[in-house]
Amino acid sequence: MFGDMMNMMGKLKETQQKIEATKQRLDTVLIDEKSNDGLLEVTLTANRKIKSISIDESLLEDKEQLEDYLILVLNKAIERATNVNEAELAAVAKEGMPNIPGMDLFK
Repeated sequence: MFGDMMNMMGKLKETQQKIEATKQRLDTVLIDEKSNDGLLEVTLTANRKIKSISIDESLLEDKEQLEDYLILVLNKAIERATNVNEAELAAVAKEGMPNIPGMDLFK
């Protein structure tokens, strides 16, 4: 029984390390999103940090349009980054979770 517990703790620690490594790797995964007309482009990491924003000159003439574009494109990029992030972390967590009765949250 005690050996099982130690084994399980070791597995949890290993999973935590894998999750940290995955989070670091997700900093290098870039998500590009642009407006339908290509006038605004943003790049985020899969950890949802903005890396770059590119704004076409024509958008600078209309503050409200630019604000709408930013909201739309950033939200789309954040949603995509979140999906990648959650899928990657869920895969690591599921792979590393010991089979504990009643703990099938990750399945």
